[in-house]
Amino acid sequence: MPEQLALQIDVAECAPEATQEVDLVESVIQACGGDPRAAVRELLADADFLRDQLYTASCLLSRGIGRGWAPKYERLP
Repeated sequence: MPEQLALQIDVAECAPEATQEVDLVESVIQACGGDPRAAVRELLADADFLRDQLYTASCLLSRGIGRGWAPKYERLP
């Protein structure tokens, strides 16, 4: 099983006084060894995993707790 995608972002970059922006796209590509196709594959796998987790949680969550809320599994344009 491949290692979980982890972004290596320097803590100093996350400080409020940091002036530079973190390029998340570049960070994801670098986390995948510089291969953009591998980065897309990993992001799709992560999205599929999270969609599955949302489905599982929605099966276990009663309508009363969510006050009628139901999850959406796809983003709407």
